[in-house]
Amino acid sequence: MYLSIFGLLLTLFFGGSGLGSDKKFISPPGTKPDGNYSQGILTGGTLYISGQDGADAAGKYPADFDAEVRQTFANIDAVLKEAGMTSGDVVSVQVYLTDKANFPRMNAVWREHFKDPRPTRTTIGVGALMGPGNIEITVTARK
Repeated sequence: MYLSIFGLLLTLFFGGSGLGSDKKFISPPGTKPDGNYSQGILTGGTLYISGQDGADAAGKYPADFDAEVRQTFANIDAVLKEAGMTSGDVVSVQVYLTDKANFPRMNAVWREHFKDPRPTRTTIGVGALMGPGNIEITVTARK
C-alpha cells in the first residue's frame, strides 16, 4: 500500500497526471526559435504567447505605426494558427507601447482585429522595448 501511494505521489509530482506533462512548444513555420524563449506554449488547453512585435519574417519593421500594429497581430495570428486557434480564442492581452500618444491608433487597429466579445486587455506605456519597434503584445488564448 505504501509503495502504491509513493508511486502515485511520484507520478503527480513528476508528470503523467496532466499537470504539465502536456506542454507543447509552438513555433510557426518559417520562424527561427530564439533558444532563450518559446514563441508559444500550449498546456492544458491554454496557449501562452510570448511578446510579439511588428517585425516581418525578414526582421524589418514598418515605418508606419498602424502597419506595425497590424504586423504584430499577424505574428500573433501565426502562433495561434500553429496551435489550431484563432483570434476568437484570445482571452487576455497585454499591450506595451513606447508612446502612449499612439494608444488611439493602436485601439483602432485592435477594433479591426478583435470582434465582440473582445478579450481582456492591459495597456502599458514603457520607456523602451528590447527591439527597435514601438509595440509589443503578449496573448493568452483558450479554446
